[in-house]
This record gives sequence, C-alpha cells and structure tokens, in this order.
Amino acid sequence: MAVLKSVVLRGIKRTFKTAGGRRKIPLVAGHKLLYRCNLTCDMCPFWRRTDEKLLGLEEEIKIMDSLVRAGVLFYGFEGGEPLLRRDLPEILEESHKRFHTSLVTNGWLLKNRIREIRDSLEFLFVSLDGIGSLHDRLRGANGSFARAVEGIRASRLSGLNVAISFTITRENMHQVEEMVDLARNLGVGINFQPAFNYSTAGALSPYGAKLLGALSKLLELKKAGAPIVNSQDYFRSVINSWYYGVHWTCKPWLTINIDPSGRVVMPCYVLQEYSSDFDKPVWDLDILSFWNTYDWERYEKCNKCALSCYAEPSLFSWTKRATVKDFILDAIIFYAGKTFRGSREGEQEAIVDDLARTRLPIIN
Repeated sequence: MAVLKSVVLRGIKRTFKTAGGRRKIPLVAGHKLLYRCNLTCDMCPFWRRTDEKLLGLEEEIKIMDSLVRAGVLFYGFEGGEPLLRRDLPEILEESHKRFHTSLVTNGWLLKNRIREIRDSLEFLFVSLDGIGSLHDRLRGANGSFARAVEGIRASRLSGLNVAISFTITRENMHQVEEMVDLARNLGVGINFQPAFNYSTAGALSPYGAKLLGALSKLLELKKAGAPIVNSQDYFRSVINSWYYGVHWTCKPWLTINIDPSGRVVMPCYVLQEYSSDFDKPVWDLDILSFWNTYDWERYEKCNKCALSCYAEPSLFSWTKRATVKDFILDAIIFYAGKTFRGSREGEQEAIVDDLARTRLPIIN
C-alpha cells in the first residue's frame, strides 16, 4: 500500500509544484510516434496520412523534458502502429524514467516485441474491435484478431497490465457484451469509446437507440464488477449529454497531444482532425504560459466526442470516492508488479480512503 501511495502522490506533488500557482496544466500527454500502420481500419484517418520526417531519440527526449516542465504525469504513445518503430524500446525507456507510460498497439507485432518493451510500460492497450472475422474486416487484415489475442496473452505472461481498447461503431456495438466476456477470459481490462467520424475515414460513428442500449448495458456491467476500465461517470455523462441534453464540462487543457513531428495539436484530438497550426516543436514552446492564456472556455460544452483521454480526466474528482477507485486505482496506476484487483479488499478500501482524505490543490 505504501508503494502505491508513493507512486500516486509523488507525481501529483511534482505536478502542483511545477504549476507554480497557475490554474491550468496538462496532466495527460498523448503522442503519435508515426502515422504509418500495417492495418487499414475503416474508421481511422491516420494510416491514410503520409509521415513527414520522424523524430529521433534525442528529439523525443526534448519532448519529454518539455512535458516534465509543464507538469505532465501520464504519457501515452500511439500511432499509426508504434511497434513499427525500431527505436521504440529506447523511447519507452526514456519515458518510463519520467512518466507513467502507456502504449496503444493493434497487436500484430506484439508477441514478437513484448520482451523489448515490457519493462518500460505501466499499461498496455491493445485495439480489438470485434470477435474474429468482424475485427479482421474492420481492420482490413485477415488474422489480425488472432495476432492481437496472441499478443495480449504474451503480454499478460510478461507481467504487464493490459486492457483491450474497443472503438464502438455501427457495425460492432452488438458485440459489447461478448467483448467484456473476452476481456474477462483473457484476464485483462477493456476500455470502450464511440468512434468519431473523421472527414477522411469511414463514417461508422454509432448513434440512436442501439448505442444508448449498448452504453446502458456497459454501465450496468461496470456496476456489477465487470473488468471495464471506463469509470461509471463516463457512461453516465455520455448518455446524459447525447440523449438528454445534460452536458458534462470538457476540460481539454488537461490533455496535450503531440503529432509525429513534435507539434502540439490544438485545441484537442478531434476538432481540427488532429492537425497542428504550430510551426515550431513543443520543446520550443512555453507550454504553461500558452496553456494559461488560451481561450479554453468555448470548448467546455462541446461534447462532440467521447474520447476517454478527454472525458475521463474532465470528469475526475478527488472528492468522488467511487471515481478515485474507478479512474486512478482500478484502471491507470501501475501497482508495483501486481494489479489492484489482486490486492486484498481491505487494502483497496484503505487506499481509496487515504487518497480521498489527501489534501490536494483544486485545479479548475
């Protein structure tokens, strides 16, 4: 328990010290290492883009150091397919020294490369968008489901905390319960989020009564103890916003996204379809000064997407005991070699109580 508390609180204290009294700081960072991918998913626009010159390790370290100065705690790598980069182990190793580090992969190369990266990751997300042939069709490659499952099993055997990342589309939302069962059978978690319709990708975003039914079922399963990474607040907030007009307050400034060229993507992941207006890399930008002069207020009621990387940090509150358990303890933090669910129930309750009582500054 003491180890877990130190992991959580050490980073939080560093962040508030870094903020220097400024109210808006990015806690979560996402970075696309490349756009290139070995799969051609219908709902994804990124594999259709051409990479500019990719950054080298020295430049990747410059990004990390700039994020440390800004107060970032969580750093997630994605693509494209990050495992296509030969220098990925070195990049992750450097990140692991500074942040809680996670990776999103389609799993095709995972089984062969897991030993190179396992010691530098706190959390691994493997994208699965259906059972068997449905996943293969959506991903554009026969055998991709089997390869991803093999990679998940290999990652679990290596001791990693793993979750399936499931993008809900019109074509797969009927399988959400089956996907929860699959996650349970594999001994991993699963995260859900509805697809966003990018102009350069297939229009597969779900809607209507079927989506409401799927989200409601997932909330019910989460309450019943299913291994769903999303918080209960996530499902409630999306349902209330999209179906009943009760908006949740989005705080896009809690998450900073950086494109493969090292430029900040503004104002968020989706509104400009992951494009950057900056002509300089993030390490030449005073992030905190920019963050605290930018007009974020106009995006607070956006609610156009339900991406977890924006919704979950925006919904999180230290004063909500259930949210602390859902978002911090059950889903994100690396537990010194064992998952939180593996600890004794009494320890779980004590950790939640201790964190809820911790006196932390309030960031609006």
